[in-house]
Amino acid sequence: MTKGDNAFVPTAALRVAVRSSVDVAALLVTERGRVRGDSDIVFDGAPAHPSGAVRLTGAEDGTVWLDADLTGAEEAVTRVLLVVSTEEGALRDAHGLSVEVFGPDGATVVAYEVTDAGDETAMVLAELYRRSGGWKFRAVGQGYVDGLTGLAVDHGVDVSEEPRETPARAPVAESAQIRRPTRDELLDMTPDQIRALREELTRAQTSATEATQDPARAQAPLTASPPPVPRPDPSVWTYGPVFEQRTVTGRHSDVITVKDLPPGPVMVEVTLEGDGHQAMWPLDASNTKGRYLINHGEKGFRGRMLTTVPANGTLRLQLQASGSWQVRVLPLAEARRLTEDTLECEGPELLLHTGGIADATFRYRGKSNFVVFLYRLAGHTDSTTLPKHGTAAINEIGARRDTVPLPEGPVLVQVSMAEGPWSVRLKDVQPHGSGRDGDSPVKLPAPGLPEPRRALGWLRRARH
Repeated sequence: MTKGDNAFVPTAALRVAVRSSVDVAALLVTERGRVRGDSDIVFDGAPAHPSGAVRLTGAEDGTVWLDADLTGAEEAVTRVLLVVSTEEGALRDAHGLSVEVFGPDGATVVAYEVTDAGDETAMVLAELYRRSGGWKFRAVGQGYVDGLTGLAVDHGVDVSEEPRETPARAPVAESAQIRRPTRDELLDMTPDQIRALREELTRAQTSATEATQDPARAQAPLTASPPPVPRPDPSVWTYGPVFEQRTVTGRHSDVITVKDLPPGPVMVEVTLEGDGHQAMWPLDASNTKGRYLINHGEKGFRGRMLTTVPANGTLRLQLQASGSWQVRVLPLAEARRLTEDTLECEGPELLLHTGGIADATFRYRGKSNFVVFLYRLAGHTDSTTLPKHGTAAINEIGARRDTVPLPEGPVLVQVSMAEGPWSVRLKDVQPHGSGRDGDSPVKLPAPGLPEPRRALGWLRRARH
């Protein structure tokens, strides 16, 4: 796997090997991306989680082993982060830094090797996270130059030396409570709606704080004191149907039928080994061909295309091919994420932008057409359809460099034509709404949440 890739893993007892003689820990976090307390940190000083779901089981020859029994994970735990750090030097000096997950039968399920570590001294190497009733693995590779302290703060760990008392909060009249938006509703909000919601919550929290300081004021009803809106898990993409990927293989021309899919837009990944003219079309209920998904005239092909599953849940594709082939049908959630790291690609591709406004710089090294469309999904509530994409953001021929301004996410970026290698990276990324970073639609204060206790045993090595 490469950075950003993800795949389903068995919901079973897995063994995880982390290599390269680094310190290893696991953080069990909720949908807010935060630990609930010190007990959610598994490290060499506290090698087992109270639930028994995650435990460090030893180290040998530079490899640290963890057992992750996903069947025993508490319902409130939505992600298990695999964290690595170094006491001396930077992670770029940790040669062969990698993670490998083994199934109950001892076979490798997924593996990821870090190839781009820099000055970071701590990193979220990978994560196991809930999806569609099961679990998935994601190759994360997110480094922290401020070490474990920065990583810990980002995930709700109290890094203070002295315990802090949580001040008592003023009682809130039930009539002043605002309904808690769901994660889907929050991601569907427009930037203006998110900003208005945050302003309302900030005013309410200010009123609650003043009431705490003035007991007489606490008896008066507040105009608004809503419960906190949950911070969406930045690893979760909630638009469109989510399902187990389907894979079909074969040789030569064929009609491919994939049944029992949720209606709506999906991603079709195709790998062709033959040469000569090769093509693919979607078929409707009357077996009439739609527009080309593939129209390729050279040897070999790999690409990810966009099509829509009809209301009956059956996707039919006509393939013209001269050799062996593989077709995978995947949810949009499986698309690669746009980040400030360079993504190297070849052929048609689908990408997700989930941050704030940004510029996407494309470098195309092919000789033919290079066409890019944008689908802005914020505020689009019908997940069985896509909004209209409008004119192409890029529609050029030959090698070139183009920069496309992206609106605030979520945005689906479709590279519909590209016969050759190309790359893309984000720059000048702005915060999403009023959030802390581009991956989180909004980060709002959370009054009333218990503050995690200190984890100084784990963090002490960051302060050497």
